[in-house]
Amino acid sequence: MFDSIVAYLESIDPVLAALYATLFTWFLTALGASVVFFFKTMNRLALDGMLGFTGGVMVAASYWSLLAPAIEMSEGEGFEKVFPAACGFILGAFFLFGLDKILPHLHINFKETEGVKTPWQKTTLLVLAITLHNIPEGLAVGVLFGGVAAGVPEASIAGAAILAIGIGIQNFPEGIAVSMPLRRMGMSRKKSFLYGQSSALVEPIAGVIGAVAVTFFTPILPYALAFAAGAMIFVVVEEVIPETQQANNTDIATLGFIGGFVIMMTLDVALG
Repeated sequence: MFDSIVAYLESIDPVLAALYATLFTWFLTALGASVVFFFKTMNRLALDGMLGFTGGVMVAASYWSLLAPAIEMSEGEGFEKVFPAACGFILGAFFLFGLDKILPHLHINFKETEGVKTPWQKTTLLVLAITLHNIPEGLAVGVLFGGVAAGVPEASIAGAAILAIGIGIQNFPEGIAVSMPLRRMGMSRKKSFLYGQSSALVEPIAGVIGAVAVTFFTPILPYALAFAAGAMIFVVVEEVIPETQQANNTDIATLGFIGGFVIMMTLDVALG
């Protein structure tokens, strides 16, 4: 089945393929958010385990799907070869750092809002927090498809598809993590679902932007791949991991992280 998906994506324009792939990741977020129609609350232990899993997938994807290809496709030796990846990684982290300081948002298990002060409701701030989380994910998928469009040998449809699958898998618990707290706060099931799935709508937008940018500016591909990796790692360290530590569920969160890392690594190496 995977071979059929790859064959189809290879037969269409890579930018369109990036759109389809990121619509898939959005769909799995919506699928996770739909759990709110069946449950009003979720066991906190299970939620922390799923968030840990999300972090593991993101860290593994950052290396296997983004940083390693960025270094491999860079020219030169030694410091010259690693410079694009190091530079892009730092830029990606600082990009998310800037958004984190400017855009008002509220992390799921924290009481204090971040970013500029605003009268916006808590529900809006929660959704914005996950939206921040999803920007680098969509960008990462789009950049890989853009590399294919630009004819870069190290970029492949299979690799881009694997990254989309991995991100889609970890988007499922993300959808739950947004919709469940909203439902617990008294919001209706329908509204909780709508807010939960809307947090990932930024992924198709970021995916297409990433694909088009790399298509027109091929030399930036190593920087763009590392940029997405830096942004993803920033999200894991600044948001995902701290949220799993709020209810003394460190062990299950750590095991979830390891499971997510191994699954993403296995997908990338075995299928890529």
